[in-house]
Amino acid sequence: MAALQVLPRLAGAPLRPLLWGGPGARLASGMALAEQARQLFESTVRAVLPGPMMHRALSVDPGTGQLKVRDRSFQLRQNLYLVGFGKAVLGMAAAAEELLDQHLVQGVISVPKGIRAAMECTGKQEMLLKPHSRVQVFEGAEDNLPDRDALRAALAIRQLAEGLTADDLLLVLISGGGSALLPAPIPPVTLEEKQTLTKLLAARGATIQELNTIRKALSQLKGGGLAQAAYPAQVVSLILSDVVGDPVEVIASGPTVASVHNVQDCLHILNRYGLRAALPRSVKTVLARADSDPRGPHTCGHVLNVIIGSNALALAEAQRQAEALGYRAVVLSAAMQGDVKSVAHFYELLARVAAARLTLPRDGASVEEDEQLQELAAELQLPDLQLKEALEAVAGAKGPVCLLAGGEPTVQLQGSGKGGRNQELALRVGAELGRRPLGPIDVLFLSGGTDGKDGPTEVAGAWVMPELANQATTEGLDVATFLAHNDSHTFFRRFQGGAHLLYTGLTGTNVMDAHFLFLRPR
Repeated sequence: MAALQVLPRLAGAPLRPLLWGGPGARLASGMALAEQARQLFESTVRAVLPGPMMHRALSVDPGTGQLKVRDRSFQLRQNLYLVGFGKAVLGMAAAAEELLDQHLVQGVISVPKGIRAAMECTGKQEMLLKPHSRVQVFEGAEDNLPDRDALRAALAIRQLAEGLTADDLLLVLISGGGSALLPAPIPPVTLEEKQTLTKLLAARGATIQELNTIRKALSQLKGGGLAQAAYPAQVVSLILSDVVGDPVEVIASGPTVASVHNVQDCLHILNRYGLRAALPRSVKTVLARADSDPRGPHTCGHVLNVIIGSNALALAEAQRQAEALGYRAVVLSAAMQGDVKSVAHFYELLARVAAARLTLPRDGASVEEDEQLQELAAELQLPDLQLKEALEAVAGAKGPVCLLAGGEPTVQLQGSGKGGRNQELALRVGAELGRRPLGPIDVLFLSGGTDGKDGPTEVAGAWVMPELANQATTEGLDVATFLAHNDSHTFFRRFQGGAHLLYTGLTGTNVMDAHFLFLRPR
């Protein structure tokens, strides 16, 4: 079976409920379970598409000409400008243009390379600007890496912001991927030097928070730099969060939030990953002359920052849709982070403990595995983890269960293969689930990036079942070898003709990743 094109073919397709206990459910194959997993992923993404979120957050009163953002109002009088940067910003700008109409004077946005063509190809006209739009579009940051095109966009955004007056209002649209699309290094640091340093940090397992601390210190626009450039204009930022916990100072490296970090924080991070000694002279120069206090004003009193969408919102929709399919659905966490190996082991232990509670009497479950799961959960330090509640729900379930989570694990690169964190996580979970039997139960794990692009690949992620390792062996594929080379994408492309890959195309949104664990007693 060819890998399913989830978007747009499934867009709007009704979710088919699971008829628990009926002959259809008993005879349903793993592929039928995978179909439901894919449908659930599609509905999760649809909940955080830019249009609906912008319409919920933004409105214009035609009578008074006032712009309303949540509970705040701003008078419009040919004084409204727009800038934006991120994977979801094209659709956000299209929605803003529709809402604001003639009130919008001028705009500049920085979006991923090829996104307009991708939206046209998939018929997503609602994600595209009008033919004679007042918003100038720059495409860049191929494979989510800052480049010359993104640099040109950032400089155009800075120029617009610097030209504003106290009578003007700047609407800033921000989403995941915005950091790579807004590169403006402080001279003498070059784009290439900043990019090399970021790559080295990411390859050694630096968190998104650590990466952004370094980016801010070396940037003209991040860490409140854009807000400072726009001063004294009023600034309203509408933010689609792709960061665990939704901290506005971290999303896209906080261009409209005053930085709370100093040079010592940067040096601590560089020391931790063994990179301080290898810094280019230009980076040392910028860090040496930077004051220990944040650049610019300590507060951004002229800025209103509003989160309009997040991973938690997407998971809430996934929970509703899973329940419509007939599952007992529980959201575990919207803050899943940590090394991908630990996260994979967590899901394997969770699957075993949950499977035992679903299929065995309470005293038949493994106390040892339960304790291991609790210990690993504590090590991962997930602030919002609902593990106890989830396991209680599983124990009380009378049928199939779906455990939901979201976040952004990290992958420490050891090989030169091709993959992304979602495919790597899925492959590791599949390998671990296959080590020993789980009992009379069907288990499926799916991991997908809501932006539709997992690492430098054209897929969103992948799904696996416990049979994966054995089935791969019969095809001459050794899972351990592919994992050792971080080559998960190559594995999934070869395995069963790519049937386990999750294709969506660029979705036009980005709220990190979604993880689904399905358990269905036979």
